[in-house]
Amino acid sequence: MGVALFLNIVTALLEIELVRMFLSVVAVFTFVAIGGAMFLVLMERKVSAWIQARIGPRHVGPGGVLQTIADTVKILQKEHIVSAQADRFMFSLAPIMVAVAALLSYVVLPWGPGVIVRDLNVGLLYFAAVSSVGVIGILIGGWASNNKYSLYGGLRSAAQMISYEIPLGLALLTVAVLTGTLSTAKIVEAQPYPLLYYPFILVNAFIFITAATAETNRVPFDLPEAESELVAGYFSEYTPMRFAVFQLGEYGALFANSALFVTMFLGGWRGPFDLPLIGAVGSGIIWFLLKSYAIVFFLMWVRWTYPRLRIDQLLNVSWKVLVPLGLVNLLVVSFFVVMGW
Repeated sequence: MGVALFLNIVTALLEIELVRMFLSVVAVFTFVAIGGAMFLVLMERKVSAWIQARIGPRHVGPGGVLQTIADTVKILQKEHIVSAQADRFMFSLAPIMVAVAALLSYVVLPWGPGVIVRDLNVGLLYFAAVSSVGVIGILIGGWASNNKYSLYGGLRSAAQMISYEIPLGLALLTVAVLTGTLSTAKIVEAQPYPLLYYPFILVNAFIFITAATAETNRVPFDLPEAESELVAGYFSEYTPMRFAVFQLGEYGALFANSALFVTMFLGGWRGPFDLPLIGAVGSGIIWFLLKSYAIVFFLMWVRWTYPRLRIDQLLNVSWKVLVPLGLVNLLVVSFFVVMGW
């Protein structure tokens, strides 16, 4: 009797929109902080060590698995320092904007059948809009630091945003035209098999993953934080805790873009078979995570394999390669859809 009453109370609470949204925010933040930041930092260290024939973290915990936790504890004890010449309010606001932008992008990610914070009918447009806010935070952080290297990093980030938002948008539009919807959940449902089955979608996938890499400031497009040129770029003046918030936003955006790639091109939560004992929903979540982390691994592999581009090369890749390719690809896909092919 008591258990049934408790379950009824929980069900009633979950039907209250405010409670459901609060629990969704807690779940997303917990995943981004642990699975999307702490784990990915450790994963990046291990992947880079493997590529460079090193061992990587190994002393804290079995095989070094607790190294990121130890670093987090150390960061929490560090002093907050703000340069006397910096704009204090904007300086503090910038990392929060970057992290919040990454968190907001998780709202429309479909983790499994029916497992989504909010299935918006303009989900792709929403994702593109909120992911752009993070670049604004980088620009503000570079300007507010009152440091020339930070400012250069922020301006480079703005140039990247303007250049790569266009091919990114073209890639999203191409998928929307092919599936007939902007809803991320319906895009998954519209894929009886992954969209990469279509040859011309391979071009679109290449455009999206390249533009998404540039949007998240990853190598070979990490001009805003180029260590060899700008010390650390836009976060040169940031002390550990604010730097950690920047990292939270960067790795959160990395996983979010990888998850969107899986949603649009790899069938989302769909897998070749349902895993035993956990049902269709549990299997969908597992397949979605496995695919997403596979794309993250690929992007890390790219980071530790290719050198950084120059700023002119970065802009040429966008305006002379990705934009024309995206326009032609969108026209071809639109023609096929109109002809019913």
